Amino acid sequence: MNPVKVAVVVLATLIFQVSFLARFSLDGARPDVLLLLAIVAGSLAGPEKGAIVGFSAGLAFDVVLGTPFGLSAFVYTLVGYVVGSLGANVVRSAWWITPALVAVASAAGVVLYALVGAVLGQPTLDGPPLGAIVVVVAVVNALFAPLAVRALRSARTSDVDHRRHTFLAR
Repeated sequence: MNPVKVAVVVLATLIFQVSFLARFSLDGARPDVLLLLAIVAGSLAGPEKGAIVGFSAGLAFDVVLGTPFGLSAFVYTLVGYVVGSLGANVVRSAWWITPALVAVASAAGVVLYALVGAVLGQPTLDGPPLGAIVVVVAVVNALFAPLAVRALRSARTSDVDHRRHTFLAR
């Protein structure tokens, strides 16, 4: 994956999350599309790239959150790695496989975030009901999954890019 293109995708997603999706709320639960980037990166590019994208997306989100710095980065890194590890075994022949995978992984990521936050002494389980947060994040991420797949596929580099320098090719 091209690091500059991934950084642009993460930054654009962060701006979308903070400016638009922060206004959307259902029973106090808000969507989390930066988690979606970690899931899709793990699914498309494997566990290492999923962890890297998850860490960068989580770190970017931690800058604007009031939770301990690194909590989102830690959880997104784990989710991206696990999805990348397990996603290699998933056959994606039907159109609904990717949104279903994203919904399940999003739900697991939200629960993991709440549990890690509770272990660190954060009131992650005191706010909106966890079930509402899981449903909102899973549904919104499943709906935005095709866009995230397209954005991260555009950030991938091919083997040809590594064999020759594009400024030398005509």
